[in-house]
Amino acid sequence: MLEKVAWMNMLYDFYGQLLTDRQKDLMELYYCHNLSLSEIAGEFKVTRQAVYDTLKRSEQTLSRYESKLGLAAKYKTERNRLACAAAILEECETAQSSDRLQQARKIIEEVLKM
Repeated sequence: MLEKVAWMNMLYDFYGQLLTDRQKDLMELYYCHNLSLSEIAGEFKVTRQAVYDTLKRSEQTLSRYESKLGLAAKYKTERNRLACAAAILEECETAQSSDRLQQARKIIEEVLKM
């Protein structure tokens, strides 16, 4: 469940502005502020089912954007590669290894080309 919440938050960060105002409000309350469906329903004076349906449609919309554009996956990949390069550079500070420095430089160059 935590992975889904983190993934939805990432998708919301990338594509949230493409949702309707109502969808944005519900997504923020549910995923960012951790309110329950009942709490959100009470605040908007709608049924719990209406909140659930809107959240599901919003999730599907965000997932469709991601499947077409892939921005979140690309970001995640780039971040992992940069973390790898940072670890190599940290290792090289003590080892004085030019081989590892070249490897880190190559990773950084690849990410910059993306």
